[in-house]
Amino acid sequence: MSEEKEEDSFSILTIYDGPEKRPGLSSQPEQPGEVCRPPLDSPRQSGPAHPDMSWVGPQQWAPKALGSSDLQATWLPEAELGEGAESGLSSPPGSESDQPCPSPPPSEEVWSLLREIPSVPDEAVVRRRAPCDSWKVGRLQHGKNVYAVAISGSTHHVYTCGHGYIRVWDESALHAWDQAPQAQLNLQDRQNCVLTCKLFPNEQSLITGGVSRTLTLWDLAPTPRVRAQLASTGPKCYSLAVSSNARICLASFKGFVEIWDLQNQILIRKHEVPLYGSRCVDIVGNKFWTGGEDTRLYSWDLRSYQRLQQHELKHEVLSITHDPSEEWLLVGLRMSEIIILHTHREEKFKASLQKYIYHHNLKFSSCGSYFVSTLDQSIHCLAAPSLQRLFQEEESTDILCCDVSSDSQYLVTGSKNSATVYQLLY
Repeated sequence: MSEEKEEDSFSILTIYDGPEKRPGLSSQPEQPGEVCRPPLDSPRQSGPAHPDMSWVGPQQWAPKALGSSDLQATWLPEAELGEGAESGLSSPPGSESDQPCPSPPPSEEVWSLLREIPSVPDEAVVRRRAPCDSWKVGRLQHGKNVYAVAISGSTHHVYTCGHGYIRVWDESALHAWDQAPQAQLNLQDRQNCVLTCKLFPNEQSLITGGVSRTLTLWDLAPTPRVRAQLASTGPKCYSLAVSSNARICLASFKGFVEIWDLQNQILIRKHEVPLYGSRCVDIVGNKFWTGGEDTRLYSWDLRSYQRLQQHELKHEVLSITHDPSEEWLLVGLRMSEIIILHTHREEKFKASLQKYIYHHNLKFSSCGSYFVSTLDQSIHCLAAPSLQRLFQEEESTDILCCDVSSDSQYLVTGSKNSATVYQLLY
């Protein structure tokens, strides 16, 4: 399949802006000493800020301004898709003949049972909301470029990583502009540099990699300490991925990916990938994905190590992430495009801003109702799957990394010399 045909197979999605911000929310502070907070007389919303933000009922990646013949992807758990899911997208019942599908009415016995079920009050329905705005509340003075950052949702501790050391910040520092870190973890070789880090799903451990011949496992509680150092076979680790059960870690190097057994701390395999297709890595179930400068996205089988798919994307891959259900993959490209792929069905979408960028980071929220895309100095928070822009922020320098706390309370971005903390508003 030619590159042009591959590109034509992407359905186009539109990123759109929602309603204007509610009155009462002022602009971000310009002086470091001023901390913006919501007005005291402004009640916090107990429900979703916009109907698209509720995660109730079927949700779709809905292409804008496309014909009825274009593909649409349904954002539903795999168990709800039925047997027809593997064969691709199916039309709604009755759509081919334009006739509704007949169904027998419920019997009187069924109706009597339904009447016995008490109604559920609105306040008891749990909705996974998306934020409607953000509030810049603090800055963490790391002192050098912050190449990787992680924030815990349980303790709200932040870990800023870069050249020579990792700094640890407690929650009180998140609402300050010049507070000292709680701790500084010096790397064994101060010439080493951490370029990538991943929190484990239980947020009790952290793994780091970068310009070093080792990957470092950290225990974070009760105080951060080195648990183990894994001797890697490459001089520079670009990206890390940890499986949802925290048993497998993937580390990408130039031309290969290391597959680690984290429980036994042993290298399972050094897997060769295309030389310029290994900048980014992610793991989803029994597959993993790589991409880089060669403008291609590759998927691989973790059991057989065979290449499963290859997608021609035309632009360099700068980031890869997945949603919590592990059904959808997001790929950030050099031209600010976001590729959206289903992990086991032939469904592919593209949202484009057509802007050349140097840095593109993607981070999905743990609730799955929104994700964050940083493009150089811009922050875009987008609802999933509607792609409504929930809010946008601008920083004065390029954003090198970002993370969202698992409780969706904070967004942290890393840039030159510091990290910026945003509180998410609902």
